[in-house]
Amino acid sequence: MLFSLIRSWILPRSGADSAPLRLHVGGQVAHPDWKIFDVRPGSHVDFVGDCTDLSRFASGSVTEIYASHVLEHLGYVDELPRTLREFHRVLVPGGRLRASVPDLDVLCPLFADAALSFEERVHVMRMMFGGQANPADFHKVGLNEQFLRDFLQAAGFTDVVRTDDFGAFEDSSAIVFRNRLISLNLSARKPAGA
Repeated sequence: MLFSLIRSWILPRSGADSAPLRLHVGGQVAHPDWKIFDVRPGSHVDFVGDCTDLSRFASGSVTEIYASHVLEHLGYVDELPRTLREFHRVLVPGGRLRASVPDLDVLCPLFADAALSFEERVHVMRMMFGGQANPADFHKVGLNEQFLRDFLQAAGFTDVVRTDDFGAFEDSSAIVFRNRLISLNLSARKPAGA
């Protein structure tokens, strides 16, 4: 009897207490089904840190990662590949990453459109380079589908699929400007055998 009681305190429980960890990197609004990981502290943030280092999470401990307008804040030589390797490491086999970034294939023609006003062109430029409202709000890389697919595959992800809308959160992944979705939304999986 005593052993069963102690064991129930130590071992994970079934149900809500042992629910799989779903990590929302860069999230801005608390959600009961997700834990928020962000570089800046806040009342909605569960874990504060740099997404290039997820060492606080065990390998294979996260079932899903959602990162909207995060990856473009990372340098493409080291930070972005390291982050995607970390995402891959912490995901369970078969786990899913949903990532959204500003799509340069959409933003470049928009910026060059002579019909845009000066203010609209500044707005597009900010989507490309970041709003620069705080030290973390600078973009270090421009991505399109080919670039992001290559980075994901190099990190070990498979089953990369593009979608217009993740339908998960009301965030930058669904921004429409001049009737154009400005985000590239890709879903990818860690192979089941990895």
